[in-house]
Amino acid sequence: MKIHLLYRRIPNRLLERDDEVVADLGDVIVAKSVFKGMLAPLRVKGVEVIKNGYRMLYFAFIGENYDILKVYDEKGNFRGLYIDVLAYTRREGNTLEMLDLFLDIFVFPSGEAFLLDEEELEMALNYGLIDRETFDFAYRVARDILEKIKRKEFPPDIVWKYEWRDWG
Repeated sequence: MKIHLLYRRIPNRLLERDDEVVADLGDVIVAKSVFKGMLAPLRVKGVEVIKNGYRMLYFAFIGENYDILKVYDEKGNFRGLYIDVLAYTRREGNTLEMLDLFLDIFVFPSGEAFLLDEEELEMALNYGLIDRETFDFAYRVARDILEKIKRKEFPPDIVWKYEWRDWG
């Protein structure tokens, strides 16, 4: 089964693709994909954590303000969790729609977490692409997730029940 993903970025960017569903749990969709089309690898604290060819299992939580990408390198080694802060996650049939709010979090396998792309959120506010309420909302969601990570209450348990090697 495939899921049609509509991943929106302000002001008018749209990533659209069809991904293979690993599990359809109604309010949680687990799907797999491969990173491609990146202009440059993502580095966090000097470590290359995502690049073209890396694989992901992603977890879309309907009605929540985040998604989680479980990232693996080409050899299937777990690299960490990439969390998108979202305005919404909606589902209609086999279509998922998400609106990205710029902020992201990367969590290394050690549990060390880093907030990313704060400058993108700041620029969106400064250029009038988002309002102050949206800006504050994005930070609230990110801070809440970071606090839950510190307390070992995040990610949801479902994330640890699936591995790329089981579906690759």
